[in-house]
Amino acid sequence: MDRRTFLQQGVAGGLAVAASPAFPRSVSAETAGAAAAPPRAFELEETSVADLRAAMRSGRLTARGIAEQYLARIQEVDRRPGGTNAVIEVNPEALAIAEALDRERAAGRVRGPLHGIPVLLKDNVDTGDRMLTTAGSLALAGGPAARDAFIAERLRAGGAVILGKANLSEWANFRSTRSSSGWSGRGGQTRNPYALDRNPCGSSSGSGAAIAANLAAVAVGTETDGSIVCPSSANGLVGIKPTLGMVSRTGIIPIAHSQDTAGPMARTVADAAALLGVLAGADPRDAATEPGRTRVQPDYTVFLDRNGLRGARLGVVRGGTGVSDKVTAVLNGAVDAIRRLGATVLDVEIPHAGEYDDSELEVLLYEFKADLNAYLATRAPGTPRTLAELIAFNQANAAREMPFFGQELFERAQAKGPLTSPEYRAALAKNYRLSRGEGIDAVLRAHRLGALLAPTGGPAWPVDLVNGDRYTGGYSTASAVSGYPHVTVPMGYVHGLPVGISFFGAAWSEPTLLRFAYAFEQESRVRQPPRLLPTLELGVPG
Repeated sequence: MDRRTFLQQGVAGGLAVAASPAFPRSVSAETAGAAAAPPRAFELEETSVADLRAAMRSGRLTARGIAEQYLARIQEVDRRPGGTNAVIEVNPEALAIAEALDRERAAGRVRGPLHGIPVLLKDNVDTGDRMLTTAGSLALAGGPAARDAFIAERLRAGGAVILGKANLSEWANFRSTRSSSGWSGRGGQTRNPYALDRNPCGSSSGSGAAIAANLAAVAVGTETDGSIVCPSSANGLVGIKPTLGMVSRTGIIPIAHSQDTAGPMARTVADAAALLGVLAGADPRDAATEPGRTRVQPDYTVFLDRNGLRGARLGVVRGGTGVSDKVTAVLNGAVDAIRRLGATVLDVEIPHAGEYDDSELEVLLYEFKADLNAYLATRAPGTPRTLAELIAFNQANAAREMPFFGQELFERAQAKGPLTSPEYRAALAKNYRLSRGEGIDAVLRAHRLGALLAPTGGPAWPVDLVNGDRYTGGYSTASAVSGYPHVTVPMGYVHGLPVGISFFGAAWSEPTLLRFAYAFEQESRVRQPPRLLPTLELGVPG
């Protein structure tokens, strides 16, 4: 059960802004519209980071030319009526940045594996440039952040072209128990490119839909519980939720410091691994990254091995995920493939799963108030500087900010006390005990497993702005609460909608998980690019 599930089950109890001078938003995000003509053939469709690097190295493509192609793709696929609506804003400096990187390459300087590669950032990652960082809220649309988030600094230093910001579920899906994933007051509703009337899932919904639709090479998402892995699964992508502390949170609009992390979203394991190596690193402004100084690897692509499952022992978690029989059938086929690759797979359960849903939310409410107040204090005057002021802003602008759902989670968080409260400390201790030593670690140790498997999620549900999300099952919570790593990879389709398989394990086990995930991906090769269908073609097998 992920955060979206227990919020909806009661355990937790539009204005479209111009995207940029270059790409004004041409249609309200709530307008489904008639199906437009299919987009033109796209030269860079499904092109990998390695392929883009090779094309620039040979001189066949330039960073500017690549950026121009992706910007044109955004205009055609994302901005049209009834389009994906995944990119909330493009970077007006993207082409100038790309040109500068081309000059550096011509002079013999290549900054790293992402030199000249277009990247989208979720719109809760600060950039100290002409773009806004708003978490999808009109409350923060008054001006840009003061400086780059630490991970934005690392991306720039590594040569990435920050192409723009991806839409998201407003405030990372932590405002209401009845929200529609992918909707924000600033950006409207993001749509799943496999069937445009379907939901893209999770708060990193724009990042997921954009990369699935080939609007950039890779994207950065963020997760508290399920918000990288769910949109990756629902959009046919690879998503990595890293170990807590591998990637800095400085300059990222928070939910809860005990669970928040940024991570890669990509079309292949190799692309995700390349992005992870750039994002990961110790940040003196985020104490949680200190343990990573001796554990973070400079290059995660070195762990990719087509034979990586040979001799492995894995446990598959089938019960308690709430997925349908059709998803279970796809999972069974994936497990058979993993066994054919030489792995031993046992059926297991995660001890105490589901026993910390209430305490997880308790911790999130306490930490949200404390962490968001600290973040808002860094923003420019004229925007809300506290959660209380943000609640007041939403009340004063309810027609634009709350036309479909409210802010009951904000109000519950505001009522919480400080992080010294005994109730908070007890809930956090319970979460860590049950999810770590008595949870994931216990089952790995008992069965001598290298990792665990589970279905990441069910197929995407129809967008429903009236009733909110209808979650279709899957796995995320134990890894989220423990702060342990979680990698999802496409494993198949249900009526043409993608579903993913999760590889997860102990803290700092990313090299092992990526080795397993890559071997499975290379054997299965199930990902197919979306066709941008206006609605699902029922009866499509698989």
